[in-house]
Amino acid sequence: MRRREFLLRAAGLAAGLIVARGARSQPPGAPSASDPRAPASDAPATRPRPAGHVVTLAVAGDTTLGYNLETHVDEMLEGGVLPEYVWPVYSRGIRDVLDAADLGVVNLECPFTARGEKLVKNFNFRAHPELVKILEAASIDAVTLANNHLMDYGAQRLADTIATLDAAHIAWFGAGEREKVARRALVLKRNGVRIGFLGYYFQAPPDMLEPEAVYALKHRAGVAGCYEDLECMKRMAQEDLRKLVHKVDAAIPFFHWGKEGSYDVRDYQIELAHMCVDVGAKAVLGAHPHRLQGVEVYRGAPILYSLGNFIFGGNKDPDDKLSMIARLEIARKGDVACELVPIQITTWPDSPFQPFVLEGDARMAALARIAELSRPFSSTLPQLRSAG
Repeated sequence: MRRREFLLRAAGLAAGLIVARGARSQPPGAPSASDPRAPASDAPATRPRPAGHVVTLAVAGDTTLGYNLETHVDEMLEGGVLPEYVWPVYSRGIRDVLDAADLGVVNLECPFTARGEKLVKNFNFRAHPELVKILEAASIDAVTLANNHLMDYGAQRLADTIATLDAAHIAWFGAGEREKVARRALVLKRNGVRIGFLGYYFQAPPDMLEPEAVYALKHRAGVAGCYEDLECMKRMAQEDLRKLVHKVDAAIPFFHWGKEGSYDVRDYQIELAHMCVDVGAKAVLGAHPHRLQGVEVYRGAPILYSLGNFIFGGNKDPDDKLSMIARLEIARKGDVACELVPIQITTWPDSPFQPFVLEGDARMAALARIAELSRPFSSTLPQLRSAG
């Protein structure tokens, strides 16, 4: 697309946006939620919230705000689009789903920094700290930092990231200046329900492509987890969950795991997930493959082995654009219901890095595909059983 055409489209696109969640201000002239220009939402996002002591989570996968997405932001700003119209561009197609939840949680797969030297590894991501406003506009309340890109520019850039998130009032877990901090649970309370999150990065040797330096140690900054040692990872998760489960209504570990580019769930993912539920976790979340993987229900707990991508600047035009947002409804006594909202993560080059909710036949086809991915498991979500 020619640069002038791109900038004209971007400016026109940005002129009709809503900044997410009522607590955040709207740009002048933005449409209301009832305006016909506002994108339609998936049915689960618009239904009334449950009454009583229930918290609704909207959780999504890999979120990379640097690389191609940062270039896209720079081009819009250089073309004269005002910043307050730029930030909500990327969440306009899924904002209703996130606004309808009490908590929005994603995997932040890039440090917020403009400084530092690259860690020697395959790929390095970072995003300018100002781009945290994209998360704010998307109603994201908390992020896991336990992944293979958080340390791409070193320990000080982790400190930059945490400072940026703190300033934006976005909670975080799964990394820190030392292992004790990285393993520390994030506990959030909404509607009288206490939710505890833990974040870990783990891959077995066949899948691991990263240096051991990304992991936190007793006196070293990094992410929580164990380098290629499954027994170590199991011990760590068991210890942390046993400390947490009696303090919250629902403990939820969020793993960065599996084989990149694969739809198949590895045995170690299943082993870790089942162990966490056996110890007391009420749900298990996963990311990293950049593909959707099957959904299992084990002892009543939903296990989302890979949530796929969300707002993802790591690839302009991926072959597989299907992803999902998972809606978890958690009661004070710990009962969990899960429903999936299928999304497409991008439309290149017209609406790049802008996920939107699938509807109608596209939605049904997406659910049927997720149901097929879930067939290896003896139990899955009722929504997928009917779709399959």
